[in-house]
Amino acid sequence: MATAAPSAASRIAVVTGASSGIGAATARQLAAAGYRVVLTARRKDRIEALAEEITTAGHQATAYALDVTDRAAVDEFATAFKTIGVLVNNAGGALGADPVATGDPADWRQMYETNVIGTLNLTQALLPKLIASGDGTVVVVSSTAGHGTYEGGAGYVAAKHGAHVLAETLRLEIVGQPVRVIEIAPGMVKTDEFALTRFGGDEDKAAKVYEGVAEPLTADDVADTITWAVTRPSHVNVDLLVLRPRAQASNTKVHRDL
Repeated sequence: MATAAPSAASRIAVVTGASSGIGAATARQLAAAGYRVVLTARRKDRIEALAEEITTAGHQATAYALDVTDRAAVDEFATAFKTIGVLVNNAGGALGADPVATGDPADWRQMYETNVIGTLNLTQALLPKLIASGDGTVVVVSSTAGHGTYEGGAGYVAAKHGAHVLAETLRLEIVGQPVRVIEIAPGMVKTDEFALTRFGGDEDKAAKVYEGVAEPLTADDVADTITWAVTRPSHVNVDLLVLRPRAQASNTKVHRDL
């Protein structure tokens, strides 16, 4: 299906958490679709290397080191733009898999700060620029964890429920403005870092998440979905799109060949 080329006024796309995984893949695909991508993440070396890769491929990219939980830094970042067309709130992540009874409050706080407050910070700072473009799009990359619970995931589930509600409420509040609000909720995605980070670098625990699953989603699968949703005609709003691998029927029902 053909995609709509971004207009001159809306051709800048800001992608948070662009140093790896879904964020990096999304930046590549939006750049290929004609957007000038602005890559943000804390790891400056990673996003600078990605920006160089994208520009070498003949597209446009700029790297900007940013911690989405630092509101002052986010506000300073926003001053660089008069308008932007797309904001992809992808920065997030999970920490630990402990039950509610023994979960580490510090992990819960960090997940909430990154997944919810980080999204709030960028959205508040850039919403006027999105409106000024006359054709803006806010994307919130949540998770199927934002739509259903599972044991051992309450901290992450709570944070992603927060991200889901933020997107849903924002859509209600700005209806009538020239800005769409899209939520993309992936299920099991196998990336280099997600599970490894969740389990504190324990490679065995991380590997068990995907054990026996023939084809989990990839970062490119999710990026393709984000890019498709963003490049629909302006009047088409993909409110919520849930995607899972065929082997996953729910957060707790996964077919494994063991």
